[in-house]
Amino acid sequence: MNWRIILWSSAGIAALFASFVGTWLLSLPAAPARGITPAIAPEESEATIAALKPPKRQRPLIAIVGINDMSETTDYLMPFGILKRADVADVVTLATQPGPVRLFPVLTVQPEATIAKFDTRHPDGADYVIVPAMSRDDDATVLQWISAQAARGAIVISVCAGTKVLANTRLLDGKRATTHWYYLKELGKSHPAIRYVADRRLVVDKGVATTTGITASMPMALTLIEAIAGRARAEAVARDIGLAAWDARHLSAAFTFTRPFALTAIGNTLAFGKREQLGVALAPGVDEVSLALVADAWSRTYRSRAVTFAPTTAPVRSRNGLAILPDQAAASWRADQTPPATVDLPPARALDETLRTIEAGYGRGTADFVAMQLEYPR
Repeated sequence: MNWRIILWSSAGIAALFASFVGTWLLSLPAAPARGITPAIAPEESEATIAALKPPKRQRPLIAIVGINDMSETTDYLMPFGILKRADVADVVTLATQPGPVRLFPVLTVQPEATIAKFDTRHPDGADYVIVPAMSRDDDATVLQWISAQAARGAIVISVCAGTKVLANTRLLDGKRATTHWYYLKELGKSHPAIRYVADRRLVVDKGVATTTGITASMPMALTLIEAIAGRARAEAVARDIGLAAWDARHLSAAFTFTRPFALTAIGNTLAFGKREQLGVALAPGVDEVSLALVADAWSRTYRSRAVTFAPTTAPVRSRNGLAILPDQAAASWRADQTPPATVDLPPARALDETLRTIEAGYGRGTADFVAMQLEYPR
């Protein structure tokens, strides 16, 4: 009798759970919104450029800061790679503590300095501080350092959910801002003094700037290049990385939690026997931006995870000299678990090709699922 009661109780709980999940799924939008991305007036674009002009040096100093335990991969590496490629500023990668920075969801890098060493070398502070998303939004060390840099006159730019880190410094109170679509409600509840701006990938307000999701660091970096060195230089870098346009236009309603997004997440999570570990070769001179986008995308399918490999575990120097630590030492990788060598393509093309390959292997739903996480317009 006891077992029968337990079985009936378990069946009832399962039925209630299934009913709840079904009701929840039906409450979600069937598809993201479609529409024309709102235009931006020239006056607004000019004001954005003016607000991002170098505050101190003719050749600015840009610090990209992360915590050592899980700062977001593309948020950290894309600004570095694009800004170094432009050669219009001195760019340095930092960590709060000594040792490597383990990025999320993939890659490990050796930053060029700690924040303590940076402060010793540059007591007057940076011109710009770039803040990626981090696994902890309330890390006291990084919050204090960001606040101190702002007090010394730095323009602080958060990427994606780095807005949550920046919000905890209180530098965004009473100002206009944006963030990754997934965190909008959370940000509104925890920081009601922030004024959310829709339909903009980049928002600048009185010494602070914020962006939407992960891939917004690409137009953000190009906008910063334009502010520092002019439109022609930004256009040249945009051509080099394969991007046709980069202004702040954005259709915010196109990025939301939809039924297909939820179903793909559930289905791919439950596909235990169909997970792949994909080997991405690290070669000297690899482009940091292409590598970050490709490895990040493959690691967000819920069906695959990118792993970097090289002949030894010694750090591999990237195109702009950043030390990247291989996950594994291996001379080669299984051919059926090696994605196409898109890291050799210009960054924007590398991401597009990767999404096409993901679609071919796992279906359109998974490719859209990855693009939605990256907040990337397809």
